[in-house]
Amino acid sequence: MNTSGLNELEAVLAVARHRSFRAAATDLGMSTSALSHAVAALEARIGVRLFNRTTRSASLSEAGAQFVDSVAPALSTIRVAIEQAGSFRDTPSGTLRINASAGAARQVMPLFIEFLRRYPEMKLDLVTEGRLIDIVIEGFDAGIRLTETVPQEMIAVPFGDRQRFAVVGSPAYFAQHKPPRTPADLNAHRCIRSRMPSGAIYQWEFERHGETLRIDGKGVLTLDEPGLMLAAARAGLGLAYLAEWNVAADLEAGTLVRVLDDWTPRSTASVCTTRAAATCRPDYVR
Repeated sequence: MNTSGLNELEAVLAVARHRSFRAAATDLGMSTSALSHAVAALEARIGVRLFNRTTRSASLSEAGAQFVDSVAPALSTIRVAIEQAGSFRDTPSGTLRINASAGAARQVMPLFIEFLRRYPEMKLDLVTEGRLIDIVIEGFDAGIRLTETVPQEMIAVPFGDRQRFAVVGSPAYFAQHKPPRTPADLNAHRCIRSRMPSGAIYQWEFERHGETLRIDGKGVLTLDEPGLMLAAARAGLGLAYLAEWNVAADLEAGTLVRVLDDWTPRSTASVCTTRAAATCRPDYVR
């Protein structure tokens, strides 16, 4: 129903309550003439007189009384629905469902904490996974992935720093193995391999001076979770290829040593997607 239709119904109920067009007009904050025209327009449209009018008062006709009994509860429900919907403009409430890789979620968790502090009536449902999904079909409001993994038809808002990756190993490992100087040298090293959600083994990506390489590192250990790869690298089981932010504390503490620094440029930034989720390799946002 359009707005004018709702106004006509409100006018009829007001006149029925006050039994007076003048009092009803004052209650609704409109002129008596405008109120009379609204009621007359509705009567003309349904083809029935709703009120018996005198110069001093108005009483419901039999049809009018039946009409008001039927319309009043429905209009009350409509008013409540409008008020509830409008409340979202003032204070956000409800549940926000977000799908993200585990690494992306760890990076943006401080933002989520601040969000919940600022809007205490909101609830957050955060699901972390690396697989390809459609966030609309699976009931998510948004997804967080890297720009390069997002299809062009998706709505995406960039945020956060550009990601960079690092090849790291423990001092104990390098005490027994000469640090690699180029990606090709990795063939002589033990690499902690990364399995993607699809089951495929992720190939380490390198770039320098326009030259790009993808290395399928050899090793005896294959993992699918960044935290486990980090622990394995600390234990000296081999070299790991992880996001820079994930190994920053270890590099500063000296528990891990970085190699091939000039071969690991920054990747693309993270984006928040709002139509359909994109795939995200587990090595991308760690």
